[in-house]
Amino acid sequence: MRSNRREVMALLMAGAAAPALSSCTGGPDPAAAWRAPGAGESDLRRFALAHAILAPNPHNRQPWLVEMVGDDEVRFFVDVERLLPATDPFDRQITIGCGAFLELFDLAVRQRGKTAEIALFPDGEPQPRLDQRPIAHIRITDAAAERDPLFDQIVRRRTNREPFGERVPDAALLARIAALGAIGAAQSLTIESVQGGALRDELRRLAWDAFEREFRTPAAHMETVNLIRVGRKEIAEHRDGIAIEGGMVEFAKMLGMVNRSTLADIDNSQTRDGLMEWRPLALEAPAYVWITTPDNTRATQIAAGRAYARLNLAATAEGLAMHPWSQALQEYPEMAALHAQAERLLDAPGEARVQMLARVGYGPEVKAAPRRGLDAHIRA
Repeated sequence: MRSNRREVMALLMAGAAAPALSSCTGGPDPAAAWRAPGAGESDLRRFALAHAILAPNPHNRQPWLVEMVGDDEVRFFVDVERLLPATDPFDRQITIGCGAFLELFDLAVRQRGKTAEIALFPDGEPQPRLDQRPIAHIRITDAAAERDPLFDQIVRRRTNREPFGERVPDAALLARIAALGAIGAAQSLTIESVQGGALRDELRRLAWDAFEREFRTPAAHMETVNLIRVGRKEIAEHRDGIAIEGGMVEFAKMLGMVNRSTLADIDNSQTRDGLMEWRPLALEAPAYVWITTPDNTRATQIAAGRAYARLNLAATAEGLAMHPWSQALQEYPEMAALHAQAERLLDAPGEARVQMLARVGYGPEVKAAPRRGLDAHIRA
């Protein structure tokens, strides 16, 4: 019954719930966006956007808004109502998610043999928070572009929050996916990995310590709790956030065992047990990969997001599972000491910054996370 208990409680911790989808009666199908995205679309922009909304993003907020301009342009914004002020107080992680969105958009345009000219922050970089100014202005041109085989992995890519087992990815394989991830990055970012030795052991402990710290920080924990979608009805209604479902979940919800009060109570015995179910996922991770950038500008954060999207797609192509575990990189005060430790361990001196940390290994097949659908992201 271990996996069922994790579905009911453990998968609710720290924004790390395993998404599960099925066709839900009484509401939109949260998995629909993953099936043949862009099929039948004559407007290349809509075809590309249908793929872009499948990008990885923090807490599955899907904070993307676009305006169609003329026949071949798009203005891309962030939805400021979908930020994460507790765990992402400077919107760095949200910006990385916007970079992943742009990378998938670009891959889809290239798949049709055309080019997406992306101008970042045409009205200036918003600091210290994102605002109503556009993230990018995109123009599709007829300039020939080479198709990228990573496009084929977009609908297969998953964030995998299951145990990865003992099999350790080969160092050459990790180097190969890192090289694919870095392609096209204008900034001189680096993607590195470790699959053994003292550094991996230290990263394992850091990952767990940061996970537990977030769980025990009230504002950060409640930000996660408020985004949990329990059962098929809630998942179909929202199609975002942290989705859990299954027979045990529905039964526990019906009995009142799973509700906002129990999830918020970190002293609840079931909640504490659920937290500890996550410990081996961090402490037994076969390998970790991370992305470091020379600075922390908005444009650099976008580049890190594009690189992470490519890294995740390249891992998918090689049969590897990937799970971001970046709590230690978050900037709220309670995480400051662990954040500094992460920067030291991963050698990010001065203005350099570690943007992403993820565990990597061989995991079971998992279902896709909910998506709100293309039209939810297009504004008049």
